[in-house]
Amino acid sequence: MEENKQIRLTATELASLWFQYLNDSARICMLSYFLEKAEDAEIKPMIEHALQLSKIHLETLTTIFTKENRQIPYGFKIEEDVDLTAPRLYSDGYVLHFLHQMASIGLNLFSAGVAASVRTDITDFYMECLTKTMQLYKMTKDLLLSKGMYIRSPYFPNSQQAGYVEKQGFVWDVFGEKRPLSSMEIANLHANILRNALGAAILTGFIQVSKSKEVRQYFLRGKEIAKKHIELFGKKLKENDLPVPMTWESEVTESTANTFSDKLMMFFTNGLISLSIGYYGISVSQSPRVDLGVMYNRLSAEIQLYSEDGANLMIKNKWLEQPPMAYDRDKLSKNK
Repeated sequence: MEENKQIRLTATELASLWFQYLNDSARICMLSYFLEKAEDAEIKPMIEHALQLSKIHLETLTTIFTKENRQIPYGFKIEEDVDLTAPRLYSDGYVLHFLHQMASIGLNLFSAGVAASVRTDITDFYMECLTKTMQLYKMTKDLLLSKGMYIRSPYFPNSQQAGYVEKQGFVWDVFGEKRPLSSMEIANLHANILRNALGAAILTGFIQVSKSKEVRQYFLRGKEIAKKHIELFGKKLKENDLPVPMTWESEVTESTANTFSDKLMMFFTNGLISLSIGYYGISVSQSPRVDLGVMYNRLSAEIQLYSEDGANLMIKNKWLEQPPMAYDRDKLSKNK
């Protein structure tokens, strides 16, 4: 193979790069606002570091699209999608948890980007993204720990010996008696509560500052869904005498100023929904107990319908940017 020959991007690479451009341009808007409002001398550098990473990503992505003669996504702009002069909407403590959660999600997304990349420059780009995000994850975790704000999952008793499952009831509670939760099931319930709690809090802020009544109602519906899911997951933990993580609505201020554009908030909300569907799918695969699998599948169906309504709302308002598409061969042949 010729070393200097430019190999075209695959559909998988293009899709990943395109969606990352949108995500990073949206993050730049939100992080710029968080940085503008930050007061904590230890948290502010974390926000600035995360912001610089997204700016570097966007520069690299712009270069790649330009070299490939591809249309650069419109994405989001600070001058259009955020008011940096608006009053504080979230506490610095919430923003730190937000950064930590976004870094955790980034680790999964960038790992998938590495696995899906074929071209060397794209693989190198995602490996660099992964390395920098690992550093951000550790920085935010260490700061949360030093401030006593890190929310640990439940501790587990020491096991004295290895063993094997001996009864079918490990999977199927035939007589209605459920076995104790496994460590993996607890880990997923705990993580899903944290993600929903952070989501409910950010939606609380979105509800207060959105301009459109229709969009506001959509966010209200999402907040109620998140709260219901938290309650269901928490109930499973409580049944096993395990602690339930805290929620974050108290970390939202009373500001009602139009801080973010409805377009930006809808994009961010639908992104969180898509992630939840993926995490619930993982939880099903790692939860042998039948009642948990049934619960996750039911909740996934609920948020899929919510996501569809969100996409329709974005289409109605011309907020949903169209991704790269395959040629419509039938249409081309008819127009000949």
